Amino acid sequence: MCAHVMIAEDDDKQAELVRRYLLREGHSVTLVADGRAAVEAVRHRPPDLLVLDVMMPRIDGLDVLRILRAEAYELPVLMLTARSTEDDLLLGLDLGADDYMTKPYSPRELMARVRTLLRRTAPRGGAAPPADEHLLTVGELVVDPERHEVRVAGGGIDCTPGEFRILAAMAGEPGRVFTRQRLLQELHGYTRYIGDRTVDVHIMNLRKKVETEPRRPEKLLTVFGVGYKLVDPTASTGTGTGTGTGGGGRAS
Repeated sequence: MCAHVMIAEDDDKQAELVRRYLLREGHSVTLVADGRAAVEAVRHRPPDLLVLDVMMPRIDGLDVLRILRAEAYELPVLMLTARSTEDDLLLGLDLGADDYMTKPYSPRELMARVRTLLRRTAPRGGAAPPADEHLLTVGELVVDPERHEVRVAGGGIDCTPGEFRILAAMAGEPGRVFTRQRLLQELHGYTRYIGDRTVDVHIMNLRKKVETEPRRPEKLLTVFGVGYKLVDPTASTGTGTGTGTGGGGRAS
């Protein structure tokens, strides 16, 4: 899969290293060295993927992301940062980052993240859908692990890689209570700095996408003091309102 990837990175050596790996995989690459140049370059020619450093001159990466999302650019964004606090990670996710890596990182892992993001956003063309046995169905929610797609009531929704990992794990065992620690294990490839609050942010963002009323969830339920579970509200009885105990299921 050949794509146009933009690297917004003010460290010349780091940018050149990433550029070489991307070129080796057949991608075309645009380099910019500050946040303002990144915004202007995206406006001029939106890339298939933006690799965005947080710490940049003129406009930092978080403000670049804030501007692009406000202007309705839907391109996938992989953020890079030397910051190691969970608050920075959560802010990036809240602003619409699709994935997040902390420095120093392995270039090979970075390329794996790039491939995942490009596969998720690549046009599907006329390919036939996979057989039903590959689908994970919980009521009106359908998760397709092979095509990395999620549908709710027949309509597609866009999930970040972290959101998809959590949703696919829970859809594979509907009704089972997943502890935050178990869900963190599903995010094992994300970053070693993540914690329980990261899981909560992912769940909050998923509720905005899969629930009719995110503040009164019926599918992604909180089990107080334990974690979360995914249920079919049309088949469940006595499961509470989604912010209550939810009852039933095994914790894992």
